[in-house]
Amino acid sequence: MLYLEKFVLPDEDREAEIANRRRAENGGALGYLENGYPCGLFPPRGLAELDFEPITILYGGNGSGKSTLLNVIAEKLRLARLAPFNGGELFAPYASACTVRTGLDDEGEPLGIPSGSRIITSDDVFDYMLAARTRNEEIAEKVEKAKEEYAAIKFGDTVRFTGMEDYEACRMQLLARQKSLSRRKFMHRVIGKEVRLHSNGETALGFFRNHLENDTLYLLDEPENSLSPRMQLEMKELIQTKSRYCGCQFVIATHSLFLLSLRAAKIYDLDSVPVTLRRWWELDAAQIYFSFFEKNRALFQGKGRED
Repeated sequence: MLYLEKFVLPDEDREAEIANRRRAENGGALGYLENGYPCGLFPPRGLAELDFEPITILYGGNGSGKSTLLNVIAEKLRLARLAPFNGGELFAPYASACTVRTGLDDEGEPLGIPSGSRIITSDDVFDYMLAARTRNEEIAEKVEKAKEEYAAIKFGDTVRFTGMEDYEACRMQLLARQKSLSRRKFMHRVIGKEVRLHSNGETALGFFRNHLENDTLYLLDEPENSLSPRMQLEMKELIQTKSRYCGCQFVIATHSLFLLSLRAAKIYDLDSVPVTLRRWWELDAAQIYFSFFEKNRALFQGKGRED
């Protein structure tokens, strides 16, 4: 599915207009800029526009602008996000100056951006894991107290209802004395249920499995963080399935060769000047890995030994 078809960035002249307008707002002819970001980042790289496929990947090293592009697109499309992002004083007017073209349906009508579309960053995943652990710790602290309260409520004197101030105590006692309700279920009702956590990688992968809905545009910023190589392959299959069978479109910033090898993905190499479309095996990172494994081929074939 192609909800987002084209994204056009401001050229140098438009960037200058944005910066000068802000300077004027900051003090007229002697105005200043606290932060020019993201102006000046993409014109020197020869990047004027992006054309999208159901899976589009932004590849590049630190400082190449791949995360910035995701955030600009998210700002322009007003996508939902969890982790806050503050790009500086020019970020909002810069995003406003970008132009967008959406895809068309089978009848030639604009599809528009689905309402549930969002950007998901590695901070979102880390915050989810931290929040889940904090919740579990809070629940664990309440367990012993809840056990004592359960026994007192279930086997203690019957609470008499004399007014609304007794309502909650009566309700809790009726709940505790239900034959079909075990102590564990009672505590889950009263203090909540712990979030089931595994390793960081398993929890991160579970986050994506639970949060990627059908028929939605997703911007993913380095989703491979915390994922082992095996789990990156599982993440690849999840994205592939969601794109091919579930009506999802993905724009992904990544270093992962496993994600870069997603079938039919369009890859923008932001390390090249001008920015160039490449196949995953042509990328510098892939060539480095290839050279490393080629050099050690005999070890993998059991025909050599380490020096």
